[in-house]
Amino acid sequence: MRISKEELKTLMKNKIQKAGLTEEHANGVADVLVHADARGVHSHGAMRVEYYAERIANGGINAHPNFQFDKTGPSSAVFDGDNGAGHVAAKLAMDEAIKMAKENGVAVVGVKRISHSGSLSYFVQQAAKENLIGLSVCQSDPMVVPFGGAESYYGTNPIAFSAPGENNEFITFDMATTVQAWGKILHARSKEEEIPDDWAVDENGEPTTNPFDVKSLTPIAGPKGYGLMMMVDVLSGILLGLPFGNKVSSMYHDLSEGRNLGQLHIVINPEYFTNLNEFKKNIAKTMADLNNIKPASGFDHVSYPGQRSAEREKKYSEQGIEIVDDVYNYLISDKVHNNAYNNKDPFAK
Repeated sequence: MRISKEELKTLMKNKIQKAGLTEEHANGVADVLVHADARGVHSHGAMRVEYYAERIANGGINAHPNFQFDKTGPSSAVFDGDNGAGHVAAKLAMDEAIKMAKENGVAVVGVKRISHSGSLSYFVQQAAKENLIGLSVCQSDPMVVPFGGAESYYGTNPIAFSAPGENNEFITFDMATTVQAWGKILHARSKEEEIPDDWAVDENGEPTTNPFDVKSLTPIAGPKGYGLMMMVDVLSGILLGLPFGNKVSSMYHDLSEGRNLGQLHIVINPEYFTNLNEFKKNIAKTMADLNNIKPASGFDHVSYPGQRSAEREKKYSEQGIEIVDDVYNYLISDKVHNNAYNNKDPFAK
């Protein structure tokens, strides 16, 4: 079904607030979630609300965190999220990184002890909207076989980047370092759809098209994705003194405990390296050049990174956001959650 962006955000905010977050923090979480749904990334949108609500209600997301921002140098800092809502902590940390980059040209801000923070494109676009370049990486729980391995070690460990062009347009990408994000498997399950056979493997390590048979995900481009996973884990885990690799906490294990996840924001001020207007002009030229590339067989055009998501956002703002009926029915129900996630096997059917 379709629902307006404003109504969807209000429903999510109300449910999260009912679970125990303050109105301010519930609004912050809902803002990041509706951003994902509006861009068609439903795996990180409304379908996550019930999980967050259950974790909040169980105390695994601190409803009243004591956020601390420790500036460790002219261009470096650590933001301690006290296991509060990751969406809120990551947003506030990016706000601080933006201030530092405007003052000193570059900012590197580690965000530690947070819960799941949702779609990273939200945070890098915070920077792009301020005429800055944003880069963000985040660790996640182990559910990916390393290249050549038969058991999970790293998480989907996403990377996101955004840079400003002209006319309030951005070139953006937000990707898991797996062939596909786990949330996309969940989305396929919710719609009872098959998945491509290169997304994941079953309990025997064999490729599967059944999302309910998935037991581990696969790295993008084999050893290359494996290397990127390692890099993200170092930058957002080991660098911040947090659990790393297969020691990263599970999304579903004991929802009464904080997850202690890590994230890293890097923000670059183009004015410290080149003329800002020229930079934005060249980003816009890059976007146009890519659109004008001769398309390959089977394609009608070439999109620049993030273009299709931006087009969906515009479309959904006019026509409403499409969400599955089960998610909508949960959002309008009186239930805070259905006790569906605590100590759940992440790959359970």
